[in-house]
Amino acid sequence: MKFFSRRLVMPNDLNFANSLFGGRALEWIDEEAAIYSMCRLETNCLVTKHIGAISFDSAARQGDVVEFGLETKKVGTTSITITCLVRNKATKKTICLADDIVFVQVDPETRKPVPHGKTLEQLQNSEKI
Repeated sequence: MKFFSRRLVMPNDLNFANSLFGGRALEWIDEEAAIYSMCRLETNCLVTKHIGAISFDSAARQGDVVEFGLETKKVGTTSITITCLVRNKATKKTICLADDIVFVQVDPETRKPVPHGKTLEQLQNSEKI
């Protein structure tokens, strides 16, 4: 798994227990996974269809730098399925794992799913370059 980006946990990202609010983590995961998918499929006409199991394993505190590891699990005709691991950059402890994040390419006018023309093999080969 490659780690693509980082965020600094700021005071407005905290819950009442002074740790990273789960909703903020999910917002970041959705955004990071969307950007990753847009880059892989070479389109910005994607919508989030599904986010599967999410496991929170450890807390992130104010001042922590968290990083996002992303990888492609599956590619369908109109969809891409991603896994996202969020971890503490300094300690490498897993903060949370979001599995089976599905994005679907849609036509910008009709908002109906359209084929993206990519395969898992093509995406895996392009990641090696």
